[in-house]
Amino acid sequence: MSNSASLPRPAKATAVVAWVIQVLLAVAFLAAASAKLVGVPMLVEVFDQIGVGQWFRIVTALVEIAGAIALLVPGLAALGAALLGVTMVFAVLTHIVILHNSPAAAVVLLLLNAAVLWLRRDQIAKLWARLS
Repeated sequence: MSNSASLPRPAKATAVVAWVIQVLLAVAFLAAASAKLVGVPMLVEVFDQIGVGQWFRIVTALVEIAGAIALLVPGLAALGAALLGVTMVFAVLTHIVILHNSPAAAVVLLLLNAAVLWLRRDQIAKLWARLS
């Protein structure tokens, strides 16, 4: 009898890793969005510093909620990761260019979203095929 029967298949292991990252990202983005929506003073101040108005804080929170939900819906995780990844690209740029502080947290979230995109690249291919 071979020990390979007890080892997880690569596809199953990939799916498990993807789901773990997706859930962690969803929790992080839902928490961040909640803080923005309730108007945590530090975040109100940050969005004042950005200079486009508090409406942008609300829009950002709604984008984060939409992306977090998509991460948890089978078949939409890659789309959610793409949406949140683009959001994090702009967050990194905002930290560097406007706020002049460390973008480390945004970079970590960007990399985790990129990992989900890579792990769920089959979803992008299926979506692309449907649109073509």
